Amino acid sequence: MCHYCGCRDIPLIRDYIAEHERATNLGGDAVRALDRGELTEATALLRAMAAELRSHWQGEENGLFAVMRRDDLFAEHIGPLVNEHRELETLLDACDLTKPSDQARMRTAVFELHEHIAKEEDGLFPASLVTLSGDEWDASMQAWHEAHPQSRMIDE
Repeated sequence: MCHYCGCRDIPLIRDYIAEHERATNLGGDAVRALDRGELTEATALLRAMAAELRSHWQGEENGLFAVMRRDDLFAEHIGPLVNEHRELETLLDACDLTKPSDQARMRTAVFELHEHIAKEEDGLFPASLVTLSGDEWDASMQAWHEAHPQSRMIDE
C-alpha cells in the first residue's frame, strides 16, 4: 500500500481502508481457524467478514464507484471490481465449510480479496483524490452514511 498521495487523509478513503483491514483480518482469522480444524469458529468469522463487506460494498458501489464510473476511464475498472464483489458475496452466502472443496474455495477467495483491495487502494482511491469534485465527494460520503446507518466515520 502506498502512503504518498494523501488519499488516506480523506475521511471516506480512510474508513474504506479500515473496512478493508477489518475484512482481511477476519478472513485471515477464518483461514487460520480452518487450519486448526475449528469449523464453527471459521464459519462465524466468515459471517462477520460478510457483514463487514456488505455495508462496505454498498457504500463503495453507491457512492465512490457510482460517481467515478461516470468517467469511461474509470468505468472499465469499476465494472470488474463490482463483479468481484458479487462473486465473493455469492461464495460467502453459499459456502459450507464442512466440504473440503468449499474450504479450498474460501482460502482462495481470502487470498484474492487482498489482490482486489490492492486494485482499489493503489488505483481508484488515489485517482479519486485528484478526480472528484466537492459535490461528488458529498455524494460518496452520503452513500457511506446510508450504508452504515448505525455508525460514524472514524474521528467524526
